[in-house]
Amino acid sequence: MDRLQSMAVFVATVDKGSLSAAAEVFNISPPMAGKHIRQLEARLGGRLLARTTRRQSLTELGRVYLAQCRQILDQVQAAESGAARLRGTAKGMLRINAPVSFGTVVLAPALTRFLQQQPEVQVELILNDRVVDIVDEGFDLAFRIGELADSTLVARRLKDYGVMICATPDYLKRHGTPQHPDELSAHQCLGFTHWSKKGGWALGRSAAPALGWPVSRFQSNNSLALRMAALEGFGIVMQHAVMLADDVAAGRLVELLPAYCPAPRQLHLVYPKDRQPMPKLSRLIEFALVEF
Repeated sequence: MDRLQSMAVFVATVDKGSLSAAAEVFNISPPMAGKHIRQLEARLGGRLLARTTRRQSLTELGRVYLAQCRQILDQVQAAESGAARLRGTAKGMLRINAPVSFGTVVLAPALTRFLQQQPEVQVELILNDRVVDIVDEGFDLAFRIGELADSTLVARRLKDYGVMICATPDYLKRHGTPQHPDELSAHQCLGFTHWSKKGGWALGRSAAPALGWPVSRFQSNNSLALRMAALEGFGIVMQHAVMLADDVAAGRLVELLPAYCPAPRQLHLVYPKDRQPMPKLSRLIEFALVEF
């Protein structure tokens, strides 16, 4: 039997004056109410109530235990009330994980707008390009690019995430402008280590994409580093469109081989299952589904 429930029955028995009256409070039978009291007495090793045919009274043990039960039940009620208030208001810290490029260029500015809408929420944004364990590493929510592995997480699909291939006008003037993926073997193709462990890029939208030109002399697991290397004119970069679009618009980079770019990749937000997510998380999910 639930010990807190037994404590509550005991307190109600004292307050109402009888087991029958306490049983009505909890919609149980008087014998069941008596069972709750006997269970407590068995755990404590003594009688809580002295009963006669006309009345019941507290024993010395019962008086001490009653005061403790009232204190415990009050604390439980306060904890439940606090949780209920928290579930009604978006407040508290949200720990969010996202890939570096998306998190820097797209998510961070959006989160400032979210925080303006939710003044009692705080955000800690952790950016990296590895797949984190949300539960073990204490994240409330993560944004993930690419196919999702099977998991127990809830996944919500967002707008797909496209890529671009670019180089500076100066680089193309010195090395020529490739018109087909086969020509990339003569160029420095900046390597993003999270995309391929085999070297080269996967281009084209067919079932057998082009692969295999030499790995660049410059590789990084960070898309911002690759963008900067491309802007220095060292080579050709393939990165997420949001990372390079402003540079293309300003003429700092030139888009290449658009017909051979990989198909846009899936973007999801994922979070642990909860029958009733906290308001701070629910508000962020709602915001992200509209924003992205």
